[in-house]
Amino acid sequence: MALVRVTNVDVLNNPAHFLDPMQFEITFEAQMDLPEDTEWKIIYVGSAESESYDQELDSVLVGPVPAGSLKFVFQVNAPDASKIPKNELLGVTVVLITGSYKSQEFIRIGYYVNIDFDDPAMHEADELPAEIDPRTLTRNILSSNP
Repeated sequence: MALVRVTNVDVLNNPAHFLDPMQFEITFEAQMDLPEDTEWKIIYVGSAESESYDQELDSVLVGPVPAGSLKFVFQVNAPDASKIPKNELLGVTVVLITGSYKSQEFIRIGYYVNIDFDDPAMHEADELPAEIDPRTLTRNILSSNP
């Protein structure tokens, strides 16, 4: 039997501008008192080609955890666009939420994230601009199918 079970994750502040913070409301149940912290991380996958572009946006310790249901909002800053390959800044990527207890991962939830231009006229352009300003982008986390 698992000591910790995630019962719900709500994606807040979605859709949003690319540079806006991401917010997730995580609800979980502890089957018994957990005297040590649970660790939660949010990771942005910067490239499907290499993990070296992944960005750990933040990690947080929650605990000690009493038995029962708990809920918290995990807010992280947007990824650093300069660390994402320019040819992979737009389109679909993934954001991961992981939970661990005593260095053992008990959950990994992935959401597809679509990054696109704010301006619909940019969809009609034949070529992408040489430099993409992240302030002109929107982010939509596809929360219905984690």
